[in-house]
Amino acid sequence: MQKHKTYHTIPYITVFLMAAVLLGCSVGRNYKQPSLALPEKYNAAVSADSSLATRSWKVFFQDTTLAALIERSIAHNFNLQLAIKRIEVSRSYSRQARAAWLPAWNAQVAASTVNPSENSLNGISLSNFLHVKHIEDYTLSTGISWELDVWGKIRRQKQAALADYLQTYEAGRAVQTSLVAQVADSYYNLLMMDEQLAIARRNVSLSDSLLNIIRLQKDAGEVTELAVQQAQAQQQTAALLVPQLEQAITLQENAIHLLAGELPGEVARQLALSDIVIGENLATGVPADLLRFRPDVRASEQALIAANARVGVAQGNMYPALSLTASGGLNAYKSSSWFTVPASLFGTAAGNLVQPIFQRRALRTQFEVAKIHREEQVIAFRQSVTTAVHEVTNALIKIDKLATQQQVATARAQTLDQAVTNAQLLFRSGMANYLEVITAQSRALQASLEKSAITRQQLSARVELYASLGGGWK
Repeated sequence: MQKHKTYHTIPYITVFLMAAVLLGCSVGRNYKQPSLALPEKYNAAVSADSSLATRSWKVFFQDTTLAALIERSIAHNFNLQLAIKRIEVSRSYSRQARAAWLPAWNAQVAASTVNPSENSLNGISLSNFLHVKHIEDYTLSTGISWELDVWGKIRRQKQAALADYLQTYEAGRAVQTSLVAQVADSYYNLLMMDEQLAIARRNVSLSDSLLNIIRLQKDAGEVTELAVQQAQAQQQTAALLVPQLEQAITLQENAIHLLAGELPGEVARQLALSDIVIGENLATGVPADLLRFRPDVRASEQALIAANARVGVAQGNMYPALSLTASGGLNAYKSSSWFTVPASLFGTAAGNLVQPIFQRRALRTQFEVAKIHREEQVIAFRQSVTTAVHEVTNALIKIDKLATQQQVATARAQTLDQAVTNAQLLFRSGMANYLEVITAQSRALQASLEKSAITRQQLSARVELYASLGGGWK
């Protein structure tokens, strides 16, 4: 008797051992970050001990008006809201993938009655053998089905779903980083145009004064009509800038409101461009920090992790799938005996091993394509890291060279402002002609506008450095 039981047990032990061996296998390879040729430091970096990316945008931007604009933009920007929705969708898929480990479990309640024709074979059989004209069936059952993760395919699916979620999450951070930089750059551009508008209006006032003087001289016969026309042309050149700048200011204000998800309107500002302090702290950290701080770089790496996991999924699809099913419950052909236990109890159990045969070429193609996609993501990841290093380096170069340009532009603007004053004094005393005054005013106007533009470029370069290091999402 004992020997008979042993023979019946051997198949179960064999199946168990085979399943244990298969469960030890795993398709695909675990993710390993690709090699990156990164420099130890940036060529123009001032401090590598820390990075501006670690600072919150609330700390980096000291202007309270700008900080309020950024806060409103983060709360209401349409692109950022869409990114958040994409994160929510990806999070749902990630939760779904985690549930793939669990077996499918369902319950069923069914009741039916069949009334066959009395002249049919079924009807005659019921009448002769069961002495009834209809048959009833009542079932209350539950069933479970579970695909064993024999090759680690389900685990790779879970890894891919998690990486997709993290990629979307980092992409949302990248959107915020870009948004913060856009708002700051637009705000500084607005302040620049405010200053240039003031410069243009002052120049119009000076040109008006010169034009009145030359008209008086023309009436006295000291100059010709040509002198009046040249002075008037200079005045019109300066006057033309006023509506142009007013238009540009209004459009820039509307653009800022659009970033904040608001309707067109004015933008309040408390500080002038000249009031903004341009700091000298250029803490960049080291290039390797970009892997931690740049959201777009992190998103690119998560895309690579997902692609790597999908190679394992595609490989697992080529191998046999092992699943277990079981069901049980109560079944009776009379309602009165439906819940009679144990007579109405039933149960089944089965195991399935399915091996794709004719689909193997298609599955092999999917596996090969998945590997190509992984190689593409490796290239994309390296590209994102290289691009990030370039952006930081370019921002540092801009900051360095713009500082020199600002010094020259400031000295030039001061020199030409003094030249205008001297030219006016000499003109009134008859020691200079009107052309010298017009020329001095034209050059001073251009120098002041250029100085204002360089100041804005300096501020934008610092914003660019902050964003390129990965700042703005905190």
